[in-house]
Amino acid sequence: MDYKLTLNLPKTDFPMKADLPKKEPVIFEQWEKKNIYVSIQNKTQGLPKYILHDGPPYANGDIHIGHALNKTLKDIILKYKTMRAFNCAYVPGWDCHGLPIEHQLLKELKINKTQISQLDFRKKAHDYAMKYVGLQKEQFKRLGIFGDWDNPYLTLSRQYEEGIVDSFGKLAQKGYIYRGLKPVNWCYKCETALAEAEVEYEDHVSPSVYVKFKLTNPLDGQDAYLLIWTTTPWTLLANVAVAVHQKLEYVLVNTAKGILVIAESLLDTVIKNTGLGQCAVISRIKGEKLDGLVYEHPFLDRKGKVVLADYVSHEEGTGLVHTAPGHGNDDYFTGIKYKLDIIMPVDNRGNFDASTGEFKGMQVFSANDPIIQKLDSLGMLVYSMKYPHSYPHCWRCKSPVIFRATNQWFLKLEHNNLRQALLEVIQNKVKWIPSSGKERIGSMVGLRPDWCLSRQRYWGVPIPSLVCNNCKEEFLDNKVIEVFRQMVKENGTDVWFESGVQEFLYKDIQCPCCAGKIFSKGTDILDVWFDSGVSSQSVLKKRSELEFPASLYLEGSDQHRGWFQSSLIPAVCIDNQAPFKSVLTHGFVVDGQGRKMSKSQGNVVSPFDIIKDYGADILRLWVASSDYNEDIRISKEILQRLSEGYRKVRNTCRFILSNLYDFNPDKDRISYDDMGMLDKWILYKSCLALDKVITNGYEEFEFYKAYKGIYDFCNEDLSMYYLDMVKGRLYTYGADSLERRSAQTAIYDLLNAIVRVVAPILSFTAEEIWFYMPKTSKDKDAASVHLLEYPDTRLILSLLESGKVHGSLAYQDMEEVLKMVPDVAKALEEKRIAGIIGSSFDAKINILTKSPNQYTFLRSLSQQLCEAFKVSSVIVEESKDLISGGDWRNTVFPDVCLAASKADGVKCMRCWNYSHSVGEDDAHPSICKTCLKAIGGISA
Repeated sequence: MDYKLTLNLPKTDFPMKADLPKKEPVIFEQWEKKNIYVSIQNKTQGLPKYILHDGPPYANGDIHIGHALNKTLKDIILKYKTMRAFNCAYVPGWDCHGLPIEHQLLKELKINKTQISQLDFRKKAHDYAMKYVGLQKEQFKRLGIFGDWDNPYLTLSRQYEEGIVDSFGKLAQKGYIYRGLKPVNWCYKCETALAEAEVEYEDHVSPSVYVKFKLTNPLDGQDAYLLIWTTTPWTLLANVAVAVHQKLEYVLVNTAKGILVIAESLLDTVIKNTGLGQCAVISRIKGEKLDGLVYEHPFLDRKGKVVLADYVSHEEGTGLVHTAPGHGNDDYFTGIKYKLDIIMPVDNRGNFDASTGEFKGMQVFSANDPIIQKLDSLGMLVYSMKYPHSYPHCWRCKSPVIFRATNQWFLKLEHNNLRQALLEVIQNKVKWIPSSGKERIGSMVGLRPDWCLSRQRYWGVPIPSLVCNNCKEEFLDNKVIEVFRQMVKENGTDVWFESGVQEFLYKDIQCPCCAGKIFSKGTDILDVWFDSGVSSQSVLKKRSELEFPASLYLEGSDQHRGWFQSSLIPAVCIDNQAPFKSVLTHGFVVDGQGRKMSKSQGNVVSPFDIIKDYGADILRLWVASSDYNEDIRISKEILQRLSEGYRKVRNTCRFILSNLYDFNPDKDRISYDDMGMLDKWILYKSCLALDKVITNGYEEFEFYKAYKGIYDFCNEDLSMYYLDMVKGRLYTYGADSLERRSAQTAIYDLLNAIVRVVAPILSFTAEEIWFYMPKTSKDKDAASVHLLEYPDTRLILSLLESGKVHGSLAYQDMEEVLKMVPDVAKALEEKRIAGIIGSSFDAKINILTKSPNQYTFLRSLSQQLCEAFKVSSVIVEESKDLISGGDWRNTVFPDVCLAASKADGVKCMRCWNYSHSVGEDDAHPSICKTCLKAIGGISA
């Protein structure tokens, strides 16, 4: 008789083989057909809300690996929170206005904005944005991201645009908005002002020059020159002052270049940098004594004066700062204090105007060399060199930006004590994850200038300002803003460009400056960061499935200076509170060597390539396994390692599934009270792993810890230990025997927990497991694993504790036993090398102890010891003295030793265990008594 045919062998045709790129689209199609997201929302209706508000990406291209990281992190959180009985409506959004989209569209059209009418361009921009909304939507869905994809929020929708105008109107009414001539970051290529968040700092080489400014009157009886240092010679055309620090000590120094005024603390550095050589100090003077001195501009017919400023550094430069109020924030405020002229000789394209004489028409950076040559020819140049440093660049076109004073609309940070209110909210009302985010955004808000809200672009929400045709004053009127809001609600923001100015006016409106009554419409566009920043007003407050404030905002760490601020400021102004309860930030994706990704380096990793080669679940696993508090590395090697880890988890589940083919959890499961010790041990251990590692990892947003807990449990506790130990029971015991059903009940409960805890991360794989799992009548109608609850370890633990042998005791006992496994393995390996045994089932283990308690304990677990050690028999004996040497070896316990030897009896051809009962039954002479019982040869 072929006894192997009667084994309970796993189903060899089990279909769960890994081929994610092919399987995932099928699963995705089922999700679409069943509308799983709607089912989840229906199931969780009425439960406490947990709202993660989506920071909108720009609709201007395919998604990149950073998008995949961000959206997957959000999805993991929401799938976990849903399983923990929260209602987690997720409304994805897109930023559809502004420079990013305008820049890309102009590039595709191969024109500049002067070559197309504004209305024509806006229509094209709308279509362009909608095209990429549709494209990115499908790309995000392929990652396994659940959300209300049919009803996203779009900043170009009429409802949203109305919210933008409404928010702007409220801020204007509260007095936060003003118009002023101030220096702002200006991109001369894009011809627009830029906010701080739209500036990136990159390496740049500038000319470094030391320039003399001749004092009009002698200083201490000497004809002297002020010595300044600058890396922007082109701004000298707008110079009107030189700033000194009132508390610094300055010296008059006799040099080959004349008598120079330099801060004494910087004299040695200046001499070293300029090669001035031997210098003699003539006299000293306090900075405050220099205040008000007059000098001649080095090459223009203009006089300037010395002013005092606290920001003058004693660590670099000369201690004297060239001041042009039109080209710098500090310079501007110094200019206001001293009522200096704000000279602005640079046009929108970064070219000098006619007021600059010989430099007219030159682009500012191109003018540096001619200006230096002019200084040198007049004897005003002390030294020049090239100076590499970090310099602001436009985030879109990547060109270096300039500081340029222009008339713009600003949000005033000091109005109504706003800055302090923001800092109070940051410090005490919001949880920042990681906690360092609080310090980071706090310092940024504490130092940031007023928010420049206006842009000189085509595509976006217009600022509904009026320009008086008489005095040219530009102003806001609350009634006009309200009229515009109502029109936007019906027709969208194009109405500003389609309608005449009279459509927005009301009777008796007049200019607040000159009482004029004839107006033109303003032409500025709102900053796109304002668009996305008021999403709390346009989305969270307007959609019933959401709530204000949101539970969580989650974006990259660069958004401390971007979306988090642009969202925080309007909300505090309008609602006196933050729009979020918590803020979580992640790092950026870099290559395997830690380098920033760029097309020029050829190290860009596309999410589509990963999905094509590995599947979306491997991409999701990469996200979950990364400590995203730092920059996150990705490479083929990293993905291959993750694939190996994924296979171990998958194969563990596959093994369990293959051994549940004849298990009906409603009929075949046994009570925890009737379970074997080893089965209770693994269930108790799984609860500990779930609570202390996996669940805690999810709760603390440390998904790499959750994944590691899942991996370690599957790879070590299950594959290396438990599943290997219980194979005998699963394969050889009677199909309906208590011992086999006990193991099946345990592995079913284990898989039922695993499939749920991996679902937020391995969304496709968990769905596949759930499809093939046997199910209880309670769960059989669940259309998706994502409609299930998170495992209730409290219930399992309480049931494990209710039996004759408490689960905690079984856990403690088996943990003690398993400490001996390495000692047993070494003893078996020695016998295997000696040729005495082959399989571990060829052996028996003798255990000797001098401890009565250990003897009683180990004897009570004789059956479990055989399973744990995977041997045919274990004999436990008590002795006053332990044997040392020969076959005997010490163990981890000082009062226990053990030895391995050839097992007694005859090998059973069915279970491979050695037994004296083999041959006792004439009809089945090759199998043992246990196997005979299993095949029905002996009645139960």
